[in-house]
Amino acid sequence: MKSSNKRFKKKNSNSKIAILIPAYNEEKYIKGVIKGCFKYKLDVVIIDDGSIDNTLEAAISISIPENFKIILIKHSKNQGKGQSLKTGFSYILKNNYTGVITIDADGQHKTSEIKDFLKLVDKENPDLIIGDRLGHTKNMPFIRLATNVFTSRVISNIAGIRVSDVQSGFRYISAKVLKNIKLETKNFDTEPEIIIQASWLGYNIKNIPISTIYNKNFVSYVNPAIDTIKFFKLALNSCRRKRNFYKKEKLLIKKSDIINRKPMK
Repeated sequence: MKSSNKRFKKKNSNSKIAILIPAYNEEKYIKGVIKGCFKYKLDVVIIDDGSIDNTLEAAISISIPENFKIILIKHSKNQGKGQSLKTGFSYILKNNYTGVITIDADGQHKTSEIKDFLKLVDKENPDLIIGDRLGHTKNMPFIRLATNVFTSRVISNIAGIRVSDVQSGFRYISAKVLKNIKLETKNFDTEPEIIIQASWLGYNIKNIPISTIYNKNFVSYVNPAIDTIKFFKLALNSCRRKRNFYKKEKLLIKKSDIINRKPMK
């Protein structure tokens, strides 16, 4: 993995949340996404996942406002969206941010809605916020809608908490969650895996409605066959891990009871 950082003047040090944009072959839309983030004066971390177009060049060509910082990290070859997220999360933790807002680079999310995530963080301080696209499905292709509804039900059952849109890439994740989850996936199954692990660990998870924009030339990098197999593999492995997880929890509770039990008189 090659890393190239563009650092600019340090902004207000009180802004502890960063914006993370994983990108693969998004030269058409990434400039608009980055520019839409300027108004929040938050650091922006871009992970170019081995793009073979001019994604990195498009990001570098943007005129950066004063007191703004953008970090560009490039994978030497394509490793998958999940691995891009993990590279970004590693940067977030190493640089002591309190949390991160992830947003896709293909322009399907409205950057104007980042403010809704920030408001909810200020108001309720949740550990994980998931953007829910399923309230705005008018322009969503039927196959994507059906897939999202199905996978969301499966993952919600495994996680033990209702999440409306487990595949949504528009979300807020606290540093606490990033420190304690142990991700094993590296593609599109990473986003639901985050939800599963965060729920099992008892973190506060919220859903928030978001809009979805499908551009005329929208290209999905989801492979229907391969990524469906990976999803079911995640679901099966999670069911096994869930049993082991709760067995360990019960043992810890029993040990705690023994340690804290008062001696008989």
